[in-house]
Amino acid sequence: MKTEVIKLYENREDVTLTTYVLEDSPEMLAGKSRPAILICPGGGYMSCSDREAEPIAMKFASMGYHTFVLRYSTYMGGNAGGFPDISKPLPVKEECLYPTQMREIGQAMLIIREQAEEWKVDADRIAVCGFSAGAHNAAMYATNWHTDTISEYFHEDKEKFRPAAAILGYTLSDYIFMRDNTEKRSPMDVAFFKASNTAFLGTAEPSEELLDEVSPARHVTENTPPMYLWATASDELVPVQHSLRMAHALAEHKIPFELHVFEEGPHGLGLSTQATAAAKSQIYPDAAKWADLAGCWLEKRFAFDLPEKTAFEEMLEKGIIG
Repeated sequence: MKTEVIKLYENREDVTLTTYVLEDSPEMLAGKSRPAILICPGGGYMSCSDREAEPIAMKFASMGYHTFVLRYSTYMGGNAGGFPDISKPLPVKEECLYPTQMREIGQAMLIIREQAEEWKVDADRIAVCGFSAGAHNAAMYATNWHTDTISEYFHEDKEKFRPAAAILGYTLSDYIFMRDNTEKRSPMDVAFFKASNTAFLGTAEPSEELLDEVSPARHVTENTPPMYLWATASDELVPVQHSLRMAHALAEHKIPFELHVFEEGPHGLGLSTQATAAAKSQIYPDAAKWADLAGCWLEKRFAFDLPEKTAFEEMLEKGIIG
């Protein structure tokens, strides 16, 4: 496996694309390109969680895909798992405001496409994947990749940014729904989302227009790629209604999707196994099934170009061996 950390900005260390590129082994790739998964960890736009980064990349790599982890712009920079003091108003940081994070996915897509021949990446089959805020970022990209906000910024053809699929774990999909249901939240949750709003949108109380603009469930079109959604019914931080609202929008526009809602499990499960658990409270065997189910869903779209039989089997049949 070829691993490399690529900086997206020369003068910043916190925004990076980490490659997990499979070696071109005669027994494995055999010179053929493979699909890829571009992963955006969560962290409330405050940071990028390590629990939703490399372990996820390795899981999809074990399925035979090239994987990439994008650590996009966040309020705390490269401080994984870091959070500021949310008991008081946060100063605005211009370098991490919307639509920066969505554009950084676009920049990562350009890098992967530029290196596709060397890395043996099938440039037409790149999925975006994310968790929590990272899932929101991936969903924003999935519903905006074709817009001028991305293509005109990079002065590139829109097709260079097209994702083939999206995988969203416990995503936030509707900021207006989130705002309108704050009375059901704990004071800590309300403070967290106000801080996250400041980190991402530059204000604790965004306008109706801005909240609508960053609600991907409200902007699904025929250009939105197929989606795999998963969440837990007991998630109290980002309620399951966000995944349901996204699924409803996809159904309305006849976009293929698959939705899995597991009964138990808090927010931020990652793989929901000990591989990503900081404590036993983050291990839920039922929810852990999401990754293998996502693999089955991907296989319908990202099936490898394989012969019916191996060369060894064909030689046996022809009597060359034995």
